Amino acid sequence: MREQKGITIKSAADVEKMDVAGRIVEDTLNLLSKAATAGMSTAELDEIAVEFMKSRGAEASFLDYNGYPKSICTSVNEQVVHGIPGKYRLKDGDILSLDVGAYIGGFHGDAARTVLIGTVPEEVQQLVRVTKECFFEGIRCAKPGYRISDIAKAVQKHAESHGYGVVRELVGHGIGRQMHEDPEVPNYWDDSRFGRGVRLEAGMTIAVEPMINMGTARVYQLDDGWTVVTADGKPSAHYENTVLITEGEPRLLTLHEGANA
Repeated sequence: MREQKGITIKSAADVEKMDVAGRIVEDTLNLLSKAATAGMSTAELDEIAVEFMKSRGAEASFLDYNGYPKSICTSVNEQVVHGIPGKYRLKDGDILSLDVGAYIGGFHGDAARTVLIGTVPEEVQQLVRVTKECFFEGIRCAKPGYRISDIAKAVQKHAESHGYGVVRELVGHGIGRQMHEDPEVPNYWDDSRFGRGVRLEAGMTIAVEPMINMGTARVYQLDDGWTVVTADGKPSAHYENTVLITEGEPRLLTLHEGANA
């Protein structure tokens, strides 16, 4: 491992360890996506995740992170991110963002999926589809020679072409030995705030995570100190993977070949 202006460049050995963490995150998300049905409480999903990660020898990256009280994030409908698992029972027509981090072998993996609960209105299904598309539009630029700004602009362009709001207050991030490392990976771009942006280099690992709102881009935080919701109460979707920059195409450490997520 070495650093480029404070950004860690991972060695092949580091990547192998991050791949282990990433697979555990992916498998946890797949398990939770199947378990998330009407009547299931978000606290029960948290318990499932804890037991599964423990069975794989991993710890939950989120537990006690800056005081966060649970092991995963469960954000329902207008909740953008950082929803705390609790007594809420999922209902037919809900959408649920599941955000999972796993720590094992000295490295973290991080990913999120938004899942449909029962019969969801078509316009909300479209929001979830487009949010996932935003991620894949963004990582077309996740190659050496491109900049973080190229990823951000691609995400923003695709979301706004559908009339959606792109969250400004929360961004993706570098990831490795620490859950959050440099660089920041926004889903929009503002030259006055970010400048030209970091140039990508093989060995960088970043979490790219579009957070896209059906209505306004504006959000606020609830009194629990964690849950972020849309200002207009309209639904929000979230899709994230841990991405390794290679000499060629980006490698997804939390979504492996043949996976459907």
